[in-house]
Amino acid sequence: MEVERACAEMRRETVLGNAPRERQVEIIHYIAEHGELLARATTSGLHLTDELKARALNTFLTLINLRENLDRAALRAPVGRTGGN
Repeated sequence: MEVERACAEMRRETVLGNAPRERQVEIIHYIAEHGELLARATTSGLHLTDELKARALNTFLTLINLRENLDRAALRAPVGRTGGN
């Protein structure tokens, strides 16, 4: 649930494409790290209840949505605003 809360905050932060390039990189690292941790936990061989499986899938979806939101915001940003030039 903490990951979902953090993702919601980051989504609000990036929705307009105003996040500096450094922050975008931090968010991308956050998504990768937490996605990997979640993948390891869910494929570890431990028996997970249906509720935990649903929570894990929902969290994966939240991470994916954040990444897509970040990508869309970058496409809307004017040239030079993302630090790429």
